[in-house]
Amino acid sequence: MEPKPEPEWLARQFEDHRAHLRAVAGRMLRSPAEAEDAVQEAWLRLSRADAASIENLRAWLTTVVSRVCLDQLRARSAHPEVEIPDLEDAPESSPEQQARLADSVGLALTVVLDALSPAERVAFVLHDLFDLSFDEIAPIVDRTPEAARQLASRARRRVRGAAASDSDLERRRELVRAFQLASRSGDLQALLRVLDANVVLRADAAAVAGSAANRAQGAPALEPVIAGAEAVAEIFRGRATGARAATLAGQPGLVWAPGGTIRAAFRFSFAAGRISGIEIVAEAGAIQALNAHLD
Repeated sequence: MEPKPEPEWLARQFEDHRAHLRAVAGRMLRSPAEAEDAVQEAWLRLSRADAASIENLRAWLTTVVSRVCLDQLRARSAHPEVEIPDLEDAPESSPEQQARLADSVGLALTVVLDALSPAERVAFVLHDLFDLSFDEIAPIVDRTPEAARQLASRARRRVRGAAASDSDLERRRELVRAFQLASRSGDLQALLRVLDANVVLRADAAAVAGSAANRAQGAPALEPVIAGAEAVAEIFRGRATGARAATLAGQPGLVWAPGGTIRAAFRFSFAAGRISGIEIVAEAGAIQALNAHLD
């Protein structure tokens, strides 16, 4: 019989997976508070479990968090009057809270994910965004692997259909390319032409910390939230020299990937033919959640 792990060792192991678990829960629940509650519940269950018998801790924790999220999504479906605030209408939300919400959720799939059934949402998020197999997903959603595959397939069709009907991807790619070129060349007026007057730049905690650590090397003075076209343009003017085009969560974006490893991702949202929002994502778990592909 294997000895029971020391509490301190178990806590360190859990912390190694916290960012991943928060990303999973954030994608599913679209609420930082509820996502954090789900992660905390996973820790409580781990502390009560026979940890020595767990062969793959990351998979075990992902399963627990996913089941907790599924229960919460089903509870929402049973009580639809309970609303989860969006970025734009969250009451009394600070810039830091808004940045954390943007990090854990992302804007592109929010509306579409809310239209999926709880089981479809869980199957789609786990398979398409976190690369879990349908054999792993099946017991979480109480289905066979084939039924789990069908859930994800239905969800994927709805996501693709919404993307095709609600956005002009090629136009968005053109805007991102124009932004990239203007940023590299330092052309302030060209940047202002592609940015909405009320554009909002959000940077996660890792991006803000990295910027501060590299200020002497010319890194921009990032804050969690920067609003307004002129302020945002100044952040990017003369930069993006190492940025590469990529697809992030199905939408055009940019990444900084020295040596082929993505260290930061730049997500864009669009309105009225201009860039209305930019998210800088540098937290490893959040980058993984973007399912990024270099173009």
